[in-house]
Amino acid sequence: MGGVTPIGTGIDAIWESACAGKSGIGPITLFDASAQTCRIAGEVRGFDPGRWIPAKHLKRMDDFARYAVAASVMAVEDAKLEITPENSRRIGVLLGNNDGGARTIFKTVAGFLAGGPGSVSPFYITAITSNMGAAQVAIRLQVRGPNFTIGNACASGLNGVGEAWRYIRDGTCDAVLAGGTDALINCTEVAGFSNSKAVSFRNDEPEKASRPFDRDRDGFVLSEGAAVMVVESLDHARARGARIYAEVVGYATGSEAFHIAAPLPDGIGVAACMQAAIASAGITPEAIDYVNAHATSTPLGDVNETQGLKLVFGARAQRIPVSATKSMTGHLIGASGALEVMITAKTLATGIVTPTINLDHPDPECDLDYVPHEARRTEVRYALSNSFGFGGANASLVLRRWDG
Repeated sequence: MGGVTPIGTGIDAIWESACAGKSGIGPITLFDASAQTCRIAGEVRGFDPGRWIPAKHLKRMDDFARYAVAASVMAVEDAKLEITPENSRRIGVLLGNNDGGARTIFKTVAGFLAGGPGSVSPFYITAITSNMGAAQVAIRLQVRGPNFTIGNACASGLNGVGEAWRYIRDGTCDAVLAGGTDALINCTEVAGFSNSKAVSFRNDEPEKASRPFDRDRDGFVLSEGAAVMVVESLDHARARGARIYAEVVGYATGSEAFHIAAPLPDGIGVAACMQAAIASAGITPEAIDYVNAHATSTPLGDVNETQGLKLVFGARAQRIPVSATKSMTGHLIGASGALEVMITAKTLATGIVTPTINLDHPDPECDLDYVPHEARRTEVRYALSNSFGFGGANASLVLRRWDG
């Protein structure tokens, strides 16, 4: 596992922050946000890309690609995966991404308007295309297997892991660097989300702004970063003596085909996706011990997911721990689902369920066990991770504790 996130860089720092309920939300520093109605975000701080990327390549890359490469190098190092000319064509890269080089696009357009065509970098095109996160990972690590980018809104990162599972299951690859990356924090993105009333305006209390399932939530918090993990077949992992965090056993993805931003009423769309993922794992809902929720902190979305969980689990929904990583990290968009799969895998490996912070006044319509404020030790054998995105893009993944 490897990650570059608002709550830390590297799996150890990320996990420590998540268990401690540490918020990564703060005032925007990447640009002058004084004229914005939303002036907070989950920025990556203290990140030195030169630790993972040769200096000559840095100027050719947008931050979304830098995050992806750094997270992938960390994941390969954590997995102790040796990539050689002999095995490189059996290793793939599959990353979710929402907006490509959005930050570079804005800076370049601003420069063009001020300085004309001569101001545009020759590396502009190859910096902004959405596949360049995965492409730069492959180049940096010399991975020559399938290389794809999934653009499926907020479900993209989880799709990356789920589709990697399919690659492994179908025999296409022995191992896949899977996850997601995004770097969307710029003035037009923030203004667009603000004007659509999608984000929180709790500018004076940024660490309390992301509050899934809370009565006083007013929108999500835009964040950035990358999360990548090595997904490989059991035979491949055993043959090289790999440490195994968890096992991917089920996955489903689909479209609600309903609305560009609103979910199907009463949770029926998200419930169908969860049910399909559980069925693909060959288990029943009764086997699920924990859910890492999509839980963005929007008034409609949190209620809808709660309704969906009740449809899937019935009365037992009240007894299943459900926690919201985004309460700490904000919404990493194309990377969020991958980060939440990482957190879920660590929960299975450690028996620690991370908390939902800022749940001070639970919404009466959100009445499940959301593990408020503090992490909890509990027995977890099967876990479900959810990601739901604009356009009705849904994805759910089932993981099982690895018992050897």
